[in-house]
Amino acid sequence: MSEIADVAAALADRTRARMLEELLGGPPLSAGTLAVRVGVAPSTVSGHLQKLECAGLITIVANGRKREASLAGPHVAEALEALANIGPPEADRPIGLTAVNRKQALREARSCYDHLAGRAGVALADQLVEHGALDLRDGAFVLADPRYFVDRFGFDPTAIHTRRPLVRACVDWTERRPHVAGALGQALLDALLRQKALQRRPDGRALNITRDFLSDDRRSVAA
Repeated sequence: MSEIADVAAALADRTRARMLEELLGGPPLSAGTLAVRVGVAPSTVSGHLQKLECAGLITIVANGRKREASLAGPHVAEALEALANIGPPEADRPIGLTAVNRKQALREARSCYDHLAGRAGVALADQLVEHGALDLRDGAFVLADPRYFVDRFGFDPTAIHTRRPLVRACVDWTERRPHVAGALGQALLDALLRQKALQRRPDGRALNITRDFLSDDRRSVAA
């Protein structure tokens, strides 16, 4: 179990933990972008990224002259979200208006690697259960009505072919209630971004809600 110690050592540094938090947004980020978002000197970023890569938490690929980092996969995102749920809700109380606004935006809607989280994610999960599209059984989501997703979001969940679980209940670290993860969660976020109901922000993993996608007007979201 020495691997656990290696991962714990990589996570123990606050700067590296913040980098992983930014990478939870999903899209790859360059070392320079991470330095700006985390608020550290660019010269220190490479060393931190190397330690995270050695621990198996991230992958680094060349994109032209830049090297971009991303989480090693959804399993890392799920582990980080689970760890965030261990701490008390107010353990990272923000200081200053900018930090308060940032946390509020994250709590409202954010990408958790490849699926929607925050109040918006939990509300969407609640609505899918309420309308019979998903069942919640013993803390796990089960696909109940595939046609609902076709009508409302423009994709058929039964046509998703993947080795990862189709749908998971991921406990939200700010709301402490489940949102939809797994391949279905990714498809939902992709659909909402494609239909411009949600929009990525350039300054972090918070998402802008550009229109009310929680209304039950299926025509407003479906392609």
